[in-house]
Amino acid sequence: MRVIIDRFEGDFAIIEMPNKKFYSLPKSLFPNAKEGTVISIEIDKIETEKRKAVVEKLMDEVWDD
Repeated sequence: MRVIIDRFEGDFAIIEMPNKKFYSLPKSLFPNAKEGTVISIEIDKIETEKRKAVVEKLMDEVWDD
């Protein structure tokens, strides 16, 4: 998904979503970005699965009798 930085308001970046809705996010998430910068947001399936495995292992250790 691509979003566009519409403007900055204080410590927030106002981003425009593909559906034309606007959201504010901390501008620290977008270092060196300017108004009009296009940001790509994607789901990292591999990293998600790695984290899921770590959490499951920790849960197994906690609940192991």
